[in-house]
Amino acid sequence: MTSFPITVAGYMALQKELGHLRKIERPEIIEKIAEARSHGDLKENAEYHAAREKQGFIEGKIQKYEGMMADAEVIKHTQLSGDVVLFGATVTLYEMDTEEEVTYQLVGEYESDLKANKLSITAPIAQALLGKEIGDEVIVRTPSGERGYEILDVEFI
Repeated sequence: MTSFPITVAGYMALQKELGHLRKIERPEIIEKIAEARSHGDLKENAEYHAAREKQGFIEGKIQKYEGMMADAEVIKHTQLSGDVVLFGATVTLYEMDTEEEVTYQLVGEYESDLKANKLSITAPIAQALLGKEIGDEVIVRTPSGERGYEILDVEFI
């Protein structure tokens, strides 16, 4: 797998989730499996089978997060500056159709969250913004048609 960009905050969130899985959820499920085993016949023990299934799910998530962390390229965007839109930038846009301002932070694919205005750099709007400067206008092709934006501000916070 090739590396992927991630912010420091995104990487720390991955570390936190991985730590939670290893230190909290894994020991809890091991304990539940042991308890279910003590109830007798494993062939007809639904509690045991459910716990084993959950264990497989947890172990899969642990492997996924370990792989993601190994492939992550942490970008310290707070050390960047300037008027050019780059990974990690917080960009304020004027949407020409709705005449409203909107602000997005351009983040890695795994840390995107539209509710928190964190936009994946693989999203069409982010792709259109990368490399542009304050004052530039961009046209983004979306499934609902073209949308025009003007870049009002670029910050690295």
